[in-house]
Amino acid sequence: MSDQDYREVDPDEVVDISDEVIDEVTDKNKSTDEKKDNKPTEFCYICHRPDNITGPLIKMAPGMSVCTDCMQRTFDSMGGFGFGGGDNFKNNMDMSKMPNISFLNLGSLFGEGPKVKNAHGPQSAKSEEDRPAPAIDINNIIPPHKIKEKLDEYVVGQDYAKKVMSVAVYNHYKRVATGTMDDIEIEKSNMLMLGPTGSGKTYLVRTLARLLDVPLAITDATSLTEAGYIGDDIESVVSKLLAAAGNDVERCQQGIIFIDEIDKLAKKKNTNQRDVSGESVQQGMLKLLEGADVEVPIGASSKNAMVPTTTINTRNILFICGGAFPAMDEIIKSRLNKHSSMGFMADLKDKYDNDKNILQKVTVEDLREFGMIPEFIGRLPIVFATEMLDEDMLVRILKEPKNAIIKQYQKLLELDEVKLEFDEGALHAIAKKALDKKLGARGLRSIIEEFMLDIMYEIPKDENIGQVIITEDYIEKKGGPRILLRTTGLIPEKAAAN
Repeated sequence: MSDQDYREVDPDEVVDISDEVIDEVTDKNKSTDEKKDNKPTEFCYICHRPDNITGPLIKMAPGMSVCTDCMQRTFDSMGGFGFGGGDNFKNNMDMSKMPNISFLNLGSLFGEGPKVKNAHGPQSAKSEEDRPAPAIDINNIIPPHKIKEKLDEYVVGQDYAKKVMSVAVYNHYKRVATGTMDDIEIEKSNMLMLGPTGSGKTYLVRTLARLLDVPLAITDATSLTEAGYIGDDIESVVSKLLAAAGNDVERCQQGIIFIDEIDKLAKKKNTNQRDVSGESVQQGMLKLLEGADVEVPIGASSKNAMVPTTTINTRNILFICGGAFPAMDEIIKSRLNKHSSMGFMADLKDKYDNDKNILQKVTVEDLREFGMIPEFIGRLPIVFATEMLDEDMLVRILKEPKNAIIKQYQKLLELDEVKLEFDEGALHAIAKKALDKKLGARGLRSIIEEFMLDIMYEIPKDENIGQVIITEDYIEKKGGPRILLRTTGLIPEKAAAN
């Protein structure tokens, strides 16, 4: 090194560090070390090693932490059984194809899993802006006559059923809004709805839920079984409602659950086997109908250790049960014909054979005779039946509701700039065919699809077709539809386009 690399340092250039600065830095280092020493030591829940050896632990639950090594061993062992495709065993069992098996969502360990909104937590599956306020105001509840007016726009006939449902729903949500009135607790207004197939039971409930803007869960009672057997548990109906409410507990606890095919839960007669899908399911549903705290899984249909759960109180959930109750008419007729068949005041045995609405005469005794247990019937205080659809009602169903079937097909052809019309004779012919099939309103669409197939197939081929008129002869297969070309029967919209 040369002499230029060295120079004398002037004493005035030396920076003087005071003792106060040195003491301040020393105190900071001491406080940091003390904080590290005072931090409580955490231990792994599985191997019990401290975190100063294992490193940061994964928080599984309050008071429960697992190190990364134990977590990795857990997943390695799961892979050996087929979860991760491991080859530790020759006969690798694919557990992912087995029912009631759910995988652990690692995102949920770090706050990215399904979130639940409840009365004690701020988390929710929806943002506060997107989700409507769950509270029900007593002043904003729709009165019964307004509810029936809205139902009339979508459902034809069934005036008595609509009146009963409107009053029951109005009273139920008054009960939810007030809770108690002068220390008097109001009981729930659960409903039992009887009616033949295709009479509009499910459609009434779906329209009602859309009108009230409350979550709705529709389930089938045929899949329900007693706990411990293959099938859906009774609590699964509440799980569907929680999913329909967007995992919002408060909104879920004010929803509606419709259990269809409830007549399939009737007590079996003359059987020596355990009735796991009949009477036992009725007994298991008693606590749900009356009101109880039910623990349900979040984002899954079955409980297991890998799925988080939450508690739902069914006290303010409205239950509506519906069913066709086949052979119930025979039970009602036998009860009504118990009078003497002799003398001047005797009733004829065939007096009620032609009564299409005999289900409206049902009583609690008839339901018990059918196979429903008394405890179950007692928790469904409102019992009513829908009317059997006749030809005139089916014609009105075809053309009057807002989303009538005829209007749907007219909209489809309107997209092709073709006008579709039905004459009155054609509508009555369709209704007669539906009555012959005994499918109610469900049979209307299948009949229309049958004769509309050729029309919807041929119209895109020919741009000259301007209007199609469905006639009675075409429905009866005695002729064809009337087709008007644009030169003879020009549609105004098409004329304006030309």
